[in-house]
Amino acid sequence: MINRQGTEITATSDAERFAPVIRFGADAALPLDCGASLAPWDIAYQTYGTLNRDKSNAVLVCHALTGDQYVANRHPVTGRDGWWKTIVGPGRPVDTERYFVICANVLGGCIGSSGPTSIDPATDAPYGLDFPVITIRDMVRAQARLLDHLGIGQLFCVIGGSMGGMQVLQWAASYPERVFAAVPIATAARHSAQNIAFHEVGRQAIMADPNWHGGDYFTAGAVPEKGLAVARMAAHITYLSEPALHSKFGRNLQDRDRLGFGFDADFQVESYLRHQGSTFVDRFDANSYLYLTRAMDYFDLAAEYDGVLAEAFRDTRTRFCVVSFTSDWLFPTVESRQVVQALNAAAANVSFVEIASDKGHDAFLLDEPEFFQTLTGFLHAAAEKRGLASDTAREDI
Repeated sequence: MINRQGTEITATSDAERFAPVIRFGADAALPLDCGASLAPWDIAYQTYGTLNRDKSNAVLVCHALTGDQYVANRHPVTGRDGWWKTIVGPGRPVDTERYFVICANVLGGCIGSSGPTSIDPATDAPYGLDFPVITIRDMVRAQARLLDHLGIGQLFCVIGGSMGGMQVLQWAASYPERVFAAVPIATAARHSAQNIAFHEVGRQAIMADPNWHGGDYFTAGAVPEKGLAVARMAAHITYLSEPALHSKFGRNLQDRDRLGFGFDADFQVESYLRHQGSTFVDRFDANSYLYLTRAMDYFDLAAEYDGVLAEAFRDTRTRFCVVSFTSDWLFPTVESRQVVQALNAAAANVSFVEIASDKGHDAFLLDEPEFFQTLTGFLHAAAEKRGLASDTAREDI
């Protein structure tokens, strides 16, 4: 594969301390769907496990909206365990003793990859809203460049949920020859009007914060913490389900035995959402939130193929496993079925599983035995079809 002039860089700034980071120079500009191009640009990533001799055991994990590259190891900002440690690791469904796992912070993110927090070489200041608007396809295009740099021609599997699932579908459409198996989870081929509406509420909360300063809050020495916290609170409700909220909180009071008759957090669910909002601002950038939600809103895979989703997968040889959850009202099962129907129309090799769960959209991040069994079974069967021995990762370079 072509190296594309990628260079590993040493951490010299807040944006670069999430090593390893690959910097692509001015001679390796990244073309974007908006018509602009980005150069230089960075992509931060983490790897787990060992790449085998013929580089056939690589698994790309695509993260969701507020995720990052720290899938299975401790996060350098929060100090918490990786966001998918239940799925990725030794003996887990994505077994790092068998597979070489790669996860990159998406383009537009704020954990090392180029985004609005990055330094604009033209001004020597953070891009802010001067960063070009990006799409899911741009994120995937950047990941493909990373894989070129790593010398990985074909991925054994691409897997991800929510926004990560959108990336999986885009990978299968844009680079079918590079994807042996694909697992899009709790996702859709396009963002619904309802989801766009929820995102707009979050964006308006951020932009209404007086500390946003038109996106130039770094220069102003401020952070739109309140707006970003409210955006996170509103979004977090959509990740759960009414049964999950009821069983976890009900109408239980928070640290009191009677109503306060005021506007402090009387109820446990209020306290929980406030905590979610306040901790989120410590690890995420407000402008990145605007950019990534907009990328999800713009996602409409069928639009690239004259509105016929099946055409996105025409003649594909990729093996698919599409997964949804019964209580996910953010990306309901009907949207997964639309993807499955399109794959069937394209004569693709596809299996579909709807997992019974009361945990809502976040179920793919939580402990769900049936989900684990589904992933383990699909990946094991695909690995056998691919000719990966169970000890393949030990045949290291």
